[in-house]
Amino acid sequence: MTVNHVARPDFARTDVDAVLVAETSVEAADVLARLEKEPWPTGLISFNALAGNDGEGSLVYTQWAEETADPGLVRRVSGSDPVEYRLYRSVNRDHSVVPGCVVVVSVEFDSADAQRQRRWVDTVFGAMASEDKPAPGGISGHFHVSTDGTRALNYAEWTDEQSHRDALARSGRGTVGVSDEWRKVQDFPGVRGGGFRRYRMVRSLSLGLSAKEPA
Repeated sequence: MTVNHVARPDFARTDVDAVLVAETSVEAADVLARLEKEPWPTGLISFNALAGNDGEGSLVYTQWAEETADPGLVRRVSGSDPVEYRLYRSVNRDHSVVPGCVVVVSVEFDSADAQRQRRWVDTVFGAMASEDKPAPGGISGHFHVSTDGTRALNYAEWTDEQSHRDALARSGRGTVGVSDEWRKVQDFPGVRGGGFRRYRMVRSLSLGLSAKEPA
């Protein structure tokens, strides 16, 4: 088993089944120090520690193989209860660019509804498709739905924080696009709350693929 230091999680890996995400007040360096005291768990494919750009809080994003997700490990190193997600849809503009900023957009619904989660994501994709020209600096978006049916999360990669700020300022209404289709996202029925936070990657650790695993 080889654990590699990489630039970012690989969202195209076919051996990932579950994603555990935890927001925490523990600094990313301390999260990583706690992780070093743990044996690398069976089934953990990648561990990613991100620091908030505002200097407060961290994010732990972990990828797991089928039926091996261990919320206890994430809880021990982060001090917070993780939420379990599945990756639903992704969009990539240029995977060769290493992101300088990660924007995590989260949405919470008023009740559990797996179909509604996916409809919300599909509505965002419709809004993105309606743009004549994508916002400069956007690299990718990876949309997840929680297994309890109540949340959606977008792990969005940007070249830098200012590009994301500029995109929001350009729309004038808190969206990264300017077309009217974004109103369908903002007015989507059943959304109870949401928001975003900006992060920078502190360390991304990834389990190397074996010869028998798909690339």
